[in-house]
Amino acid sequence: MKESFKATLKVNKKAIEMNPFVEEFLARTSVGAVSALRGIEDMKSLEIHQEKSEVKISVNGNDILLNPFTNEIIHNTLVGLVSSLKGVGRIDSLDISVTL
Repeated sequence: MKESFKATLKVNKKAIEMNPFVEEFLARTSVGAVSALRGIEDMKSLEIHQEKSEVKISVNGNDILLNPFTNEIIHNTLVGLVSSLKGVGRIDSLDISVTL
């Protein structure tokens, strides 16, 4: 894996500032969860959009279909991680963008 990733996070359409540790942790957690899916190879960019409990993922500009089980695991993982960040309250939507 590369030494570092670039990540941005929006919660309820509001940008959340992250220190380098949080940015790296969020990026690696997101990339790790998605890279475990079948058919994910040579990831250069990752976009995750979550509205309520529905997760939409795009890798290198290609949409990835999720079954209900995978959707729930990724949803719960990301909400658990992001909800613990300073300044984040109720999460109605979140957007994560990672560049490798």
